[in-house]
Amino acid sequence: MDVHPQLLRALRAVLETGSLTAASERLGFTQSALSKQIGTLEAAAGVQLLRRGPRGVEPTEAGHRLAARAASILDQYDAAQRELDDLAAPLGGRVALGGFPTTAMRLVPRAIARVRAEHPSVAIDFQESSTPVQIRRLRAGRLDLALLSSGEGLPEWDLTGVEVEPLPSGPLLLAVARQHRLARASEPVPVTELAGEDWIAGRGARGEPQFGAWPTLARPRVVAELADWSTRLGFVAAGIGVTTVPALAAGALPEGVVSLEVDDPEWTGRRLLLARIGALGGPANAVRAALAKEARAVAERGSGPR
Repeated sequence: MDVHPQLLRALRAVLETGSLTAASERLGFTQSALSKQIGTLEAAAGVQLLRRGPRGVEPTEAGHRLAARAASILDQYDAAQRELDDLAAPLGGRVALGGFPTTAMRLVPRAIARVRAEHPSVAIDFQESSTPVQIRRLRAGRLDLALLSSGEGLPEWDLTGVEVEPLPSGPLLLAVARQHRLARASEPVPVTELAGEDWIAGRGARGEPQFGAWPTLARPRVVAELADWSTRLGFVAAGIGVTTVPALAAGALPEGVVSLEVDDPEWTGRRLLLARIGALGGPANAVRAALAKEARAVAERGSGPR
């Protein structure tokens, strides 16, 4: 099957977003143009890849299998482009860094600013995505460094061949509106106090872990699932519900939202990991050192009532 990479990107976008409308908005095409791309891909493959279901577009088994292959193929295309770009970069000072969304609130911007101040010739390309996507990109050579999340409530990631080092991240926190009954708590909030709360949860692509209800609650009442962090925190600020945030993001909370620690003996926590494959060059080591320094600083400032 000989097809243009854009057709594979179209299929991936539909599977990740769950609809032709959302996929067309992500890729910048009209819905009719995207439908034609899918039709062209189906003609080349000789099988139906998508079907309309009660909740939108659903992939067939063939669609699932081709999309899985497409992810690897597209990663290789992007890795090849990176290598060509690096040839033209002065001093080879370009570093590809990946991080999940909450690392982009404070940790990554501060680290990038530090590197720019200390090593002006080092350029950082930051890619925001979920942990499983980053592991795939790291293996494909699209990333030099990746910030991953691991621990309780998350899958056991396959890190075979991946070198990881833990970075300070602070505890998982509860985010509530400033007028919430718990907002003025001076001590960690007992987890039993959270049983009757309404929760604002994250929503992402299929299989991507999200922050939301407190992990050890048996039957949390989720009143909204929202994709964007600013929207989620806006709902919290309005008093519609509460949510969880990592300490890494606590210093970037909007006006009207405060973060609190939770006393939960059953919660063993999560870890922030910096991952790489193989030896790092000078520019990547500079980024690694900046991330370690800023992680310590952000974790120290990120916990406690705000």
